Amino acid sequence: MPSPRRSAEGRALGIPAASSSSSSPNSPAHGGGGGGGGGGRFEFQSLLSSRAPCADPTCARLRASESPVHRRGSVPLAWPGPAPAPPGLAPEEARMNLNPSFLGIALRSLLAIDLWLSKKLGVCAGEHSSWGSVRPLMKLLEISGHGIPWLLGTLYCLSRSDSWAGREVLMNLLFALLLDLLLVALIKGLVRRRRPAHNQMDMFVTLSVDKYSFPSGHATRAALVSRFILNHLVLAIPLRVLAVLWAFILGLSRVMLGRHNVTDVAFGFLLGYMQYSIVDYCWLSPHNAPVLFALWSQQ
Repeated sequence: MPSPRRSAEGRALGIPAASSSSSSPNSPAHGGGGGGGGGGRFEFQSLLSSRAPCADPTCARLRASESPVHRRGSVPLAWPGPAPAPPGLAPEEARMNLNPSFLGIALRSLLAIDLWLSKKLGVCAGEHSSWGSVRPLMKLLEISGHGIPWLLGTLYCLSRSDSWAGREVLMNLLFALLLDLLLVALIKGLVRRRRPAHNQMDMFVTLSVDKYSFPSGHATRAALVSRFILNHLVLAIPLRVLAVLWAFILGLSRVMLGRHNVTDVAFGFLLGYMQYSIVDYCWLSPHNAPVLFALWSQQ
């Protein structure tokens, strides 16, 4: 006959009394023989039901405080093995970041050499520099390569010219100077490389794009004008050497004054050399641009 205690516990768990009385004490469900096996099972089930999840935050904190790990004051150990890659990067990209390419290393090395050499050559960047006394002469040379004097001089000579051959050469020189200003301003606006830190912004008639360094407008203009003169003016050999020497010294003065880095001047020379090829390909003449020459002849 089942005891009243077992019947009460069975009703509390929703188990019929008959099932508790018909169970054999020696069955596997009781976990072995003995008259107290059934009570042990009900006590175990009661323990499980009492350990059910609790929605109350206070109850959850009390359960967490009863944890052996929390009582010991320890933290769970990290799983041994390599750390997983960040979720935003693929394993291949992570390897690329850790192992940069040869091209990236070469570009960084070239940039470091460029900055170091430009700072070493900036001997006229300030009045207190090692060659500070030569700074006024360098600034005079800077004005000789500025775009505004060249534009005004070309317009004046074009207005005073009375031959078609002279007008044709001067018209193309004006076209070359305007093309140079446009391309240099466009590249400077795209690259946006700042001028060297030791530069003094006391240039002659600067524009908004002149705060950028790459490429050197003076270097492009010097290479363009010198090549134009050598191809379209009949000059003696000393004057031809002087034209080339003027272009080279003008480019070097940009680095000595601290206006540009070495790579700015080098790319400027290359760009100016290529600009003349564009002007020579699009050469303006009374045959392919009669409107321009007609308008200028009327003026």
